[in-house]
Amino acid sequence: MANSVLELRSVLARMVTGLGEWALLLAETISSFFRYGVRWADTIRQMYHVGVQSQTVTLITGGFTGMVFAAQTFFQFHKVRMDTAVGAVVSLAMCRELGPVLTALMVSGRVGASFAAELGTMRVTEQVDALRAMAKHPTDYLVLPRVAAMMTTLPLLTVEAIAVGILSGYLVAVHLLGVDGTYFLINMRKYTGLSDVLQGLIKAACFALCISTICCYKGLNCRSGAEGVGRATTEAVVVSSVTVLISNFFITMLLSHIPFFQP
Repeated sequence: MANSVLELRSVLARMVTGLGEWALLLAETISSFFRYGVRWADTIRQMYHVGVQSQTVTLITGGFTGMVFAAQTFFQFHKVRMDTAVGAVVSLAMCRELGPVLTALMVSGRVGASFAAELGTMRVTEQVDALRAMAKHPTDYLVLPRVAAMMTTLPLLTVEAIAVGILSGYLVAVHLLGVDGTYFLINMRKYTGLSDVLQGLIKAACFALCISTICCYKGLNCRSGAEGVGRATTEAVVVSSVTVLISNFFITMLLSHIPFFQP
């Protein structure tokens, strides 16, 4: 019993310590942005890595999510003769929840792991210490370009996933399941507004900040050796994905109290 209590206290202590160190890294990143600005050469290179190279996974995620959600909505709504409401449900779900959350999860697995592995390798090979020896802060040269690139490209990828999801949902509902295309579009336009799209973009920006800083933190604080880099990469993906799901709830509840975002 005593050993279990001590082990639990040790786990909680590590969690609190890690949260504090992550908060310090976040504060340093924001401070670096306002003091020195963004290194555009590194940022554009990271934007290509995060945005352009994530096109395939974004298109597949958005397309098939819209298709399966339209099909499942139709199967349930058809029982009560509400087929024409499929368009409104698909568009709202893609804009508010499915688009930003699923895109963030996929980018976290593809790009977040890359961030943690790159910085972890640099930490193990003492390249991070070499930057400090040259009086160059790792946050300015390694973290800030990745955070800026993620926060710039993830909202754009989210918009792409939303658009592809709604289009694929329209094709499935209208051409495969027989829903009237005119009513699909009318209801979608009637019940989907600018506030729904902005809510998805706000969530995407928050997710981007969480994913990029968590993965950079895990990479910069990994243990020595190949095992340490692998463990840091795994922890980065798991923690950032869980953070996306948890923060999504709190952001939704927070925005629900703002009149502009209320349904």
